[in-house]
Amino acid sequence: MDNLKITVFQGYLFWENADKNLQNISLRLSNIREKTDLIVLPEMFNTGFTMNVEPLAEEMGGKTMQWMAATAKKFDCVITGSLIIEEDGKYYNRLIWMRPDSSHEHYDKRHLFALGKEHEKFTAGNKRLIVELKGWNVCPMICYDLRFPVWQRNVNGEYDLLLIVANWPERRALHWRTLIPARAVENQSYVVAVNRVGHDGNEVYHSGDSTCIDPNGKVIYYKRDEEDLYTFTIAAIELEKTRRALPFLKDADSFTIN
Repeated sequence: MDNLKITVFQGYLFWENADKNLQNISLRLSNIREKTDLIVLPEMFNTGFTMNVEPLAEEMGGKTMQWMAATAKKFDCVITGSLIIEEDGKYYNRLIWMRPDSSHEHYDKRHLFALGKEHEKFTAGNKRLIVELKGWNVCPMICYDLRFPVWQRNVNGEYDLLLIVANWPERRALHWRTLIPARAVENQSYVVAVNRVGHDGNEVYHSGDSTCIDPNGKVIYYKRDEEDLYTFTIAAIELEKTRRALPFLKDADSFTIN
């Protein structure tokens, strides 16, 4: 397993304006000056977290998917983030894992944010996704999923990196900053969590607090209150050393999720 180079974009999102967001993200990504393996964007990166699904939803072959495919090819890396997808008359908050050859996989958000009435507009997913990148097993999740440790439980060490994309409001930022290190330590995994910044169309402020935490709870990256594009490396040897020295995962409780 090689080291993994990750680029995160903690961005300001223009409310319900996909064209402007894609243009802005493309401009910001043009500042990448080194080879990266993975670019991570926030939840609903092309619209912001909105329940105005009917006019904003796209199909799987829509312009944002096309943009993701072109961007992954341009940087020769995987790009990921979530957007509103309409499929068979249903709407999904869907994370796309787009590879440079345009092949892709997806994860539909399981835990829909009832306080924001997300459950009234979207259909919940029921399957986790584990994807492989340079020998790393990656488990992507979306925002509110972070609050539910059973869904993220690293049974038998099946993943090495837990990825969270979010539109998490500043007024609950303490929860965000507390839960992310907990997930890293309890699952003996790296956690990379990418949030947006700025006010959305409902005047809800987002402070970002995007971060990377290693399996021992050490902060590798953290940024608050401003747009940021940053590339860092996570080390396979640190993961292996932690799991070898502290083999806690083998003592975890077994369970199944219906």
